Amino acid sequence: MNKFLKEFKDRGFFYQCTDGNQLSSLLDKKKIKAYIGFDCTAESLHVGSLLQIMCLRMLQKYGHQPIVLLGGGTTRIGDPSGKDKTRKILSEKEIEKNSKNIKKILKKFLDRTDKNTKPIFVNNFEWLKNLNYISFLRDIGKHFTINKMLTFESVKNRLEREQSLSYMEFNYMILQAYDFLELNKIQKCLLQIGGSDQWGNIVNGVDLIKRFSGNQAYGLTTPLITLASGAKMGKTETGAIWLDEKYLSPYDYWQFWRNIDDRDVFKFLNFFTDLSAEKIDKIKDEDINHQKIILANETTSMLHGKSAAKKSEETAKKTFSENSLGSALPSISIRKEQIQNNFTIIDLIIMSKLEISKSEIRRLIKGNGVKINNKTINDEKLIINQKLFKENFIKLSLGKKRHIKVEII
Repeated sequence: MNKFLKEFKDRGFFYQCTDGNQLSSLLDKKKIKAYIGFDCTAESLHVGSLLQIMCLRMLQKYGHQPIVLLGGGTTRIGDPSGKDKTRKILSEKEIEKNSKNIKKILKKFLDRTDKNTKPIFVNNFEWLKNLNYISFLRDIGKHFTINKMLTFESVKNRLEREQSLSYMEFNYMILQAYDFLELNKIQKCLLQIGGSDQWGNIVNGVDLIKRFSGNQAYGLTTPLITLASGAKMGKTETGAIWLDEKYLSPYDYWQFWRNIDDRDVFKFLNFFTDLSAEKIDKIKDEDINHQKIILANETTSMLHGKSAAKKSEETAKKTFSENSLGSALPSISIRKEQIQNNFTIIDLIIMSKLEISKSEIRRLIKGNGVKINNKTINDEKLIINQKLFKENFIKLSLGKKRHIKVEII
């Protein structure tokens, strides 16, 4: 088996392939271009996209050139795959802003020094914006049958649940197939990689290329990643784990990996780090907390740099072990005037955004889950005044894992 595909399988990335034997043979003979698409529905990607990013890195590792397709055009339509309802339609300015920021994030993960493997960034709005509807139906639409399109999971699931599927969304799979055709023509791209929910769309693209030009292309998918708890990768009780530090600090990102379920550690070391199988195997018998720290350091270094990872580890050690504060601990600032006129502990927690529900805050207080400077708070009516702030700051803690530094300005 080809070395790229072997590691792809060994690490657990592999789910389906349109023709594995042929693709393996092709990859042994030549270096190719392969693409992964990212729609621009938000200003930042979250860790739910991280496995696809790791696929791009692996392509580079084996000398192949990744193409990153930013869906400036398809975001205007909305991918129905895995969705219960139609996505919110964004304005052109929002999509453009999201596209630029996602590109900036992806550049952090990908090597741009080798001209042979340097990522190629494209935006499908470039070729979709000027499509002539009649010509598109005649030249491309004739290669699709409604019968087949109705069998794809993204369509079938919505219809079986009697949830509406707009004609606009129904066209998404044709546009994604057309993207693959365009990249095959313009860039000689031979492979599309995506999540398992994209299988139908990818197969459509492979078939369209074959029908339209006679060229052979391939599709490869990765499995759906869930946490051991059953939660979807990228989502937690406190919100999405964003890759942009504007939405999630390097420390909180580090903490996400440090606090994952024990059952996920080795799976995630394989999925989300560059550690070799030998190195991962070597730490199997080590303390689970040490393994989690390795995972947190490796993942955080990849996105935010080694310095941020080290600082996060030191801050966690000080915060949890030494009962002090570290420099990477997330912080908020409040003005002196704000802690006047009966400003309570509940008001402070809501302002900190550690918890937004007053009833949940009261429950935490009753369960001894709220602390200020490591001292348990039992009174939900506690007034926050300046005397509590030593050296103009306090450490506010909710449970064992959520901490924030509150400073007076």
